[in-house]
Amino acid sequence: MGVGWRLAMQAALYGGDGFFVREREGPADHFRTSVHASPLFAGALARLIERVDADLGHPDVFDLVDVGAGRGELITALLASLPGPLARRVVPVAVEVAPRPAGLDPAVRWCRDVPAEITGLLVATEWLDNVPLDVVETDEHGRLRKVLVDRATGVETLGAEADPADLFWISRWWPGPGRIEIGWPRDAAWADAVGSIRRGAALCVDYGHVRAERPVLGTLTGFQRGRQVHPVPDGGCDLTAHVAMDSVASAPGVPYRMVRQREALRALGVDGSRPPLELARTDPGRYLRALGQAGAAAELTDPAGLGGHWWLWHTIGLGDRGTMLG
Repeated sequence: MGVGWRLAMQAALYGGDGFFVREREGPADHFRTSVHASPLFAGALARLIERVDADLGHPDVFDLVDVGAGRGELITALLASLPGPLARRVVPVAVEVAPRPAGLDPAVRWCRDVPAEITGLLVATEWLDNVPLDVVETDEHGRLRKVLVDRATGVETLGAEADPADLFWISRWWPGPGRIEIGWPRDAAWADAVGSIRRGAALCVDYGHVRAERPVLGTLTGFQRGRQVHPVPDGGCDLTAHVAMDSVASAPGVPYRMVRQREALRALGVDGSRPPLELARTDPGRYLRALGQAGAAAELTDPAGLGGHWWLWHTIGLGDRGTMLG
């Protein structure tokens, strides 16, 4: 007997021995994110944090909250990248369901829930794509029916018709026949996270799509040991689906800006330009270092890869200040 994908994903990813809960391995063992690709990503975010700090008037305490923190890779890199005076005022918080990793800086608070009140920056990199959701498909009679999945094999069958809450979301955000991934759980998760900010900003970095470009066949898939695999919700692989970014952006009810990672990183000084060949003659060591950085930057800004991710940016309680790129 199959169950809906939302329940299956919840158990497979976050249940007792779920993919993100077990201690013996981390997400980086299975897939590569911008955080893992290059320290240039953390460096760019550190510059963004400095801007938010300035917009806040350099508060005595700056909350830095990393949602979906993995094994603490990003929060660790950010603390190392921030200038000393700011780093000493930062209160770092990692939000993650997995146990606290060994060796993490003791200054980092490790918790399962987003803090109730934040003054500073909340950042979520590739978090929402793992928030469980249901899937519906159009049957031969034109009815939208819930997709059920066998948790042991990944075999799908069609169940009952979509419920009213799903149909309401579909009517606004994903109209039309085909395979539809119901995004309202992600909307609710992001709205709750942004709602914790009293003053500051929230940044979501994820891969996704907008209404004019919804994928007819959906995007739900699995990843295991760096390879895309058939999505079987048995806890053995990552389960992910692209985010309906425009729906998520509207959910908190506060102004937002949304750009591709390529544009955002270039505005923060990461552009992938190759060093001049003349430098190879005058300073070969410096040229090789610059060439390596250019290669890393190119990966982060590649529009067909990581550079195609969306950056969703909200500012709260900053008035006209706090633009992401200005």
